[in-house]
Amino acid sequence: MNDKLYKVIITSEAADMLISHSRFIANVSEKAAIQFVKEFNNKTKSLEIFPERNSLVFDSMIPEGKYRKLVISKRYLLIYQIKGEYVYVDALLDCRQDYKWLL
Repeated sequence: MNDKLYKVIITSEAADMLISHSRFIANVSEKAAIQFVKEFNNKTKSLEIFPERNSLVFDSMIPEGKYRKLVISKRYLLIYQIKGEYVYVDALLDCRQDYKWLL
């Protein structure tokens, strides 16, 4: 078993995206927004152990193998990269929107 723990760093951009999505969800349901933030925290915490388990993001605009993705609440993508012993959470995207601007 691998006992290595990665240090997860949430970038300011990803934190801003979390706030924005949470506010949007809270307009419909405050309870759902709280659950969304809780799931975000649980999923990012889970990246401390074996972050390679999630699939790579494939796009011709980015270097192959740079980013990985993790689904949150069925329609949001957590985009992150692994650099050494660090996991950088770079974005939180709504899958229903075009996110090519990020690339």
